[in-house]
Amino acid sequence: MYRTDIARPIRLTDYRAPDFVIPETRLAFDLHPTQTQVKATYRIERRGAADAPLVLLGERLILKTLRLDGVEVAPEAYALTPECLTLSGVPDRFTLEIDVEINPQDNKMLEGLYMSSGRYCTQCEAEGFRKIVYFPDRPDVLSKYTVRLRAPKAGFPRLLSNGNLIDSGEEGAFHYAVWEDPFPKPAYLFALVAGELDVLEDRFVTMSGRTVDLKIFVDPGMSARAAYAMDALKRSMRWDEETYGREYDLDLFMIVAVRDFNFGAMENKGLNIFNASLLLADAQTATDLDYERIESVVAHEYFHNWSGNRVTCRDWFQLCLKEGLTVFRDQSFSGDQRGHAVQRIKDVKMLRARQFPEDAGPLAHPVRPATYLKIDNFYTATIYEKGAEIVGMLKTVVGAETYRRALDHYFETHDGTAATLEDFLSSFEAVTGQDFSPWLKWYVQAGTPVLSLSATYDGDTQRLTLTVSQMTPPTPAQAHKAPVPIPVRLGLLSGAGAPLSFRFAGETVPEALFVLTEARAQWVLEDVTEAPVISALRGFSAPVKLTLTEPEAHRFARFRGDPDPFNRWEAAQSLAKALILDPHGAAADYAEALRATLTDPTLDAAFKALMTGLPTEMDLAQSLTPVDPAFIHTRRKAFKAELAAALKTDAEALYAALPAETTFSPDAASAGRRALRNALLDLIVAAPDSDADRSEATSDQAGAQAVRRPEGEAPLERDAAKPLSAKQKIAKAHYHDARNMTDMMAGLSALSQIHGAAYQDALEDFYARFKSEPLVLDKWFAVQAACPHPETLSRVRRLITHPDFDRKVPNRWRAVAQAFAANNPAIFHDASGEGYAFIAEEILSVDRFNPMTAARLIEAFGGFKRYAEPHRGLMQAVLERILGTEGLSKNVAELAGKALAG
Repeated sequence: MYRTDIARPIRLTDYRAPDFVIPETRLAFDLHPTQTQVKATYRIERRGAADAPLVLLGERLILKTLRLDGVEVAPEAYALTPECLTLSGVPDRFTLEIDVEINPQDNKMLEGLYMSSGRYCTQCEAEGFRKIVYFPDRPDVLSKYTVRLRAPKAGFPRLLSNGNLIDSGEEGAFHYAVWEDPFPKPAYLFALVAGELDVLEDRFVTMSGRTVDLKIFVDPGMSARAAYAMDALKRSMRWDEETYGREYDLDLFMIVAVRDFNFGAMENKGLNIFNASLLLADAQTATDLDYERIESVVAHEYFHNWSGNRVTCRDWFQLCLKEGLTVFRDQSFSGDQRGHAVQRIKDVKMLRARQFPEDAGPLAHPVRPATYLKIDNFYTATIYEKGAEIVGMLKTVVGAETYRRALDHYFETHDGTAATLEDFLSSFEAVTGQDFSPWLKWYVQAGTPVLSLSATYDGDTQRLTLTVSQMTPPTPAQAHKAPVPIPVRLGLLSGAGAPLSFRFAGETVPEALFVLTEARAQWVLEDVTEAPVISALRGFSAPVKLTLTEPEAHRFARFRGDPDPFNRWEAAQSLAKALILDPHGAAADYAEALRATLTDPTLDAAFKALMTGLPTEMDLAQSLTPVDPAFIHTRRKAFKAELAAALKTDAEALYAALPAETTFSPDAASAGRRALRNALLDLIVAAPDSDADRSEATSDQAGAQAVRRPEGEAPLERDAAKPLSAKQKIAKAHYHDARNMTDMMAGLSALSQIHGAAYQDALEDFYARFKSEPLVLDKWFAVQAACPHPETLSRVRRLITHPDFDRKVPNRWRAVAQAFAANNPAIFHDASGEGYAFIAEEILSVDRFNPMTAARLIEAFGGFKRYAEPHRGLMQAVLERILGTEGLSKNVAELAGKALAG
């Protein structure tokens, strides 16, 4: 049996405004590892019914005293449960004082106040503040905070909180600091950090001439590694002024890097807290992807100062209001910094890898959910990435200038309030005079719309008629879907791939924007001089799946020359998927088109690197029903080997023309060159060295039946007697000649694909060099967990017994468990079910102390009903086992229950 008795959900339809507001909050912390004393003083005012009780939320708190207007409240005058404190008969205006005790050292959930590497740290989004002190912990209760921190001077020289520092001093062996945040904020934005930290300091002059002090706090000795984050912060501040007219509002902006953090980063007002992996970087310890993510996340959290902090969410159902908008803002910033074409492809790759499967599986939910059990479970790609796509569509439809006016209206009208999606859309209505209510359907309907397009060309009239339709498949709890507005940016090409102009709406244009609002429509284009190739959904103008009726030659025409970079990449991906999933698909024509791309001097290196990459096994799984993981792995490997063999001479020549860099720069052009060189290396090592190797690559030894090592066979890690092949020599030299972490990891990854003694030697060398660098060591764990070799599961089981492995450190656990489940489908989906069992064990182990982190791995089993047997039955059994576990958290129970119900 498995659990069906999940706690009662929270529903959007049950929302009601708070009965009480708290205009002013004063907090005093006497910090102690196991007995921190917290005193809260609230000025409270009634806004609801005269007989409404005051309900304050709190968990894992020891209540010491409770005073109302200075008079201690007797225990019989209030009700106390493990989750709330209730006082009835309170006056309309009063002051409430609460003293509680908490144990930060014992807090392994990493919510509320906890200790990380001997420092105090907080994480209050979404419901962490209630683990610090009793409070109406909901985002529509905004308060102005004054915070006093007291701790021993020894070991805790930094005492940080939100806002501006207004007082500090010493009290014998202790010292204190008082912080004041002049802007009202919800409790989830409260932050506190205390401990031994180095600081990197700088200044920024705003567009109105104010000077803002910038401080990034890091582990002692690590301040130099915060330099790129500081540069990204300053660029983000300037960009937000120039692009959105938003100026920073405090005298001080701080960021703190911590090692133990459930999220990537948190936008607490004036005191952002970051997972150290998304803040610290230098050439020897961080890859180009790390630099990109640091730049993006620093911008994201800074942009929240307006889209999330100054204008916050009325309730957690509106989470996408701050996250979707802010993701769109950080994506736009990254596009301006690194090139919009490449950035758009990367953003869509992430959307399709994470959000499309979510939309297609049992965990599908609307961008604005209607119900939840634990809001922690809704920090998903649907909220973030799909939410960003909706904002992008709105900008596409109204144009950049009108979009800016709508956002100005939104920020100015709702500054200092807790807003809703309806408030956001009303700003577009206010500046355009148009009805934007149809766009709400994107927020309230789950699922990915399927856009179908067919074309009829009349050569006599030179008229092209496009028939378009949309359909969104049923999702859990939503069987029927209404049409949504879908912007379609469309152009035409000749059969040779040259752009074709056409006449539409009285103008001759190279492309046009259409908006499909109904289930079906026809669009007519005039003066089309020849039967065209359709280039639809340019720039991925809507988050939909496109079905286009056309011959294969049309996709090759777009592959070779579509002026829209996204559609050129999309054509290559579409062709590769079709060829890989066809058991008889050949790579010859694809290789010729890719050769033309790689040798085109007009294309930049970063774009060529993206064009070189094939669809991942997870991408391919979305296009195959039922999903056969072994077939996908075997076919992809065989196709890649054939492609690599066809391009061997070209790839090696291009690789040789891009020598390893002796100096490192994180700029986009340099990163693009490294990306191309490393993509070429990946292609080179995929090529068979001989006829025998080519045969082996095609059969994959284990074939489509299994990818596991036979019982009792020794791990295939070393064979010192066997000479290195040509590609092993190239990969080994790439690793050892690397002068930066990007190239080193590319070399290590290439060796992992080949396996053997050179790979094991490189792993030992890497560990010896970086065993004292936690963030780099995470990469060492992850590359092993993601290696698609039959012995990997045995290796991964050994890794979790390694002295440097610790499940209580989220980064380290994700480097093994998540890397294995998400990045190694061939081994995770081993027909024995051992991969499933391993991940289930890890989920249950971590759920005992960190449910939020554990629950995120349930998505590895989402959509199990789409898989062929035995995978379907094995995954179902694992979910039933998880749900049947005694003491399961609400987080894991909710997601596992949904995944199983399917």
